[in-house]
Amino acid sequence: MTPVLYLVIPCYNEEEVLPLTSGKFKAKLDELVKAEKISDRSRVMFVNDGSSDSTWDILTSLCDEDERYSAISLSRNRGHQNALIAGLMEAKRFADITISMDCDGQDDFNAIGLMVDEYAKGSEIVYGVRNDRKKDSWFKRSSARSYYRFLRGMGVDIIPDHADFRLMSSRVLDALEGYGEVNLFLRGIIPQLGFKQAVVYYARAEREAGTTHYPLSKMTALAIDGVTSFSVRPLRLITLMGFIVAFLSLVGIIYVLVSFFSGHVADGWASTTCILCFVSGIQMIGLGVIGEYVGKIYLETKKRPRYIVSERKNIPEE
Repeated sequence: MTPVLYLVIPCYNEEEVLPLTSGKFKAKLDELVKAEKISDRSRVMFVNDGSSDSTWDILTSLCDEDERYSAISLSRNRGHQNALIAGLMEAKRFADITISMDCDGQDDFNAIGLMVDEYAKGSEIVYGVRNDRKKDSWFKRSSARSYYRFLRGMGVDIIPDHADFRLMSSRVLDALEGYGEVNLFLRGIIPQLGFKQAVVYYARAEREAGTTHYPLSKMTALAIDGVTSFSVRPLRLITLMGFIVAFLSLVGIIYVLVSFFSGHVADGWASTTCILCFVSGIQMIGLGVIGEYVGKIYLETKKRPRYIVSERKNIPEE
């Protein structure tokens, strides 16, 4: 029996690009249905992440025009990861497999069919991984490499050059539902789920319209979330730095005592000031890292919902 596929597409202020890409998503579904790779009950599900432009109006119009479009709207902007999990959990009730994609047209539509083929071979998670970054600027390539190296160095299990373009089976989504943390970092959670996995390589295209909603500041915030959600290594590094500073301080104390008793006491105000600034800097960094973890604990203990769905359009009956 052919599987029911739902394409899950988070959208935030995408009024410029939706008219260009929405038809391509549906056309790809039609192609796969015709090839008898997926069921004709497959759909494109958009998730409106509290957009402030006409994104929701466009989505409702699409749903009115064709029942193969479905859409949900979050009550406010909750961020890409929460919008994505909202769409996945909504689609889980109807789909055998889901593929999450960006709505800007940069993810390769042809890779969808390759992912479905890997699922047919037995894989329950299929990652879409970029085969190169030739189109990126030098800064973006360098920052991306540094991003993945940093996360892996901090002990986060992550697939390099993979964002959120992936296929997951309903069994995987059932397992994912058990992860109830508020601070979501799906790129780190998914590899921990296990199941049989595969990789599909693709060339990332240029954005079809509009501007990116993931600048360097958001990527940095996502990297911090990734580290603090999956690793305590920064806390251990602080402890290590504490031992190193304590050892250097002990060496300094011994030096001061030897100088005092030998009668060779120098003014030393500059060296003292430097040491104080260095130790104070280490303490502030340590407090900052600890504060980041405490903040995460604070948010998790509240047990607030990650998202609230305010409207649904063309959602099938269960």
